[in-house]
Amino acid sequence: MVLYYEIRRRMRAAVVPAVCALVLGYFGYHAVEGERGLVAWSNMVRETRIAEQSLEAARQERQELERRVSLLDQRHLDLDMLEERVRLVLGLAHRDDIIVFDRR
Repeated sequence: MVLYYEIRRRMRAAVVPAVCALVLGYFGYHAVEGERGLVAWSNMVRETRIAEQSLEAARQERQELERRVSLLDQRHLDLDMLEERVRLVLGLAHRDDIIVFDRR
């Protein structure tokens, strides 16, 4: 009978730390693996870096296109650029041009 009471007393003493350990484990798990945890945060940082690189590439492409468009401006027209665009759009060529067909 004494053994029964001793086991019961120790079980009561272990309940509070066990519940606390479970609660800490629950919150600890979700702090790492949860929707807004450390893993999700690191994935978001990686995706942000990729998006910033994509944005920088788009900015560079835009600058290049703006530069090329500025060459076609009426105020200071670059005749070589105009001739290049005419040939590309209309499919025209000089008599002296060598045309190479690509079979893609």
